[in-house]
Amino acid sequence: MTIRTILFDFGGVLLRTENHQPRRNLAANYGLDEDELVYLVFGSPSALSATVGEITAEQHWQEVARALGASTDQIPALKTQFFAGDRLDEAFVQLIRSYRKTHRIGLLSNAWDDLRSVLKDQLAILDIFDEVIISAEVGLMKPDRRIYELAAQTFRVPPQEAVFIDDLLVNVQAAQEAGMKAIQFRSTPQTIHDLQHLLEEDS
Repeated sequence: MTIRTILFDFGGVLLRTENHQPRRNLAANYGLDEDELVYLVFGSPSALSATVGEITAEQHWQEVARALGASTDQIPALKTQFFAGDRLDEAFVQLIRSYRKTHRIGLLSNAWDDLRSVLKDQLAILDIFDEVIISAEVGLMKPDRRIYELAAQTFRVPPQEAVFIDDLLVNVQAAQEAGMKAIQFRSTPQTIHDLQHLLEEDS
């Protein structure tokens, strides 16, 4: 079947932590190493609850502050420093803009309820996607097969007509099991090459 839809993950693909020093410094301020802080923000029970929309991102950050012994007034500064080393991959943004001429483009992300506003107001890239599927908004998260099926339904295509790009192998394999083509992100040049090759084979 012809690939009509290209789905991108967000964190780890379009947005990546290129400079870990701000995060290391923040962790050290609270007597933690970077991995411990990353777990607190992304892997803790409140993080997972926020990822499926059971609590808001704001409530999750209150839990993070509580665990660190910080006040709620410090949350904006915590967030700023935690994400200070993250960079948007402009090469991917340009790639998406070029593929929008021939394909429908989607975002499929395990993320909190504030991602849509981040895409629109902070990064100004919400408009490059035809559809945005955020785990907190739909109550499902990768690698649950149902979120891939929902993505296909949203784009009104069978899974075989979609390709999904993610940095985590478990999510790539789940997409394949749901019937999609899938590419594991390892680097920007590799992913662009693999995507172009797949689309050329498909044409």
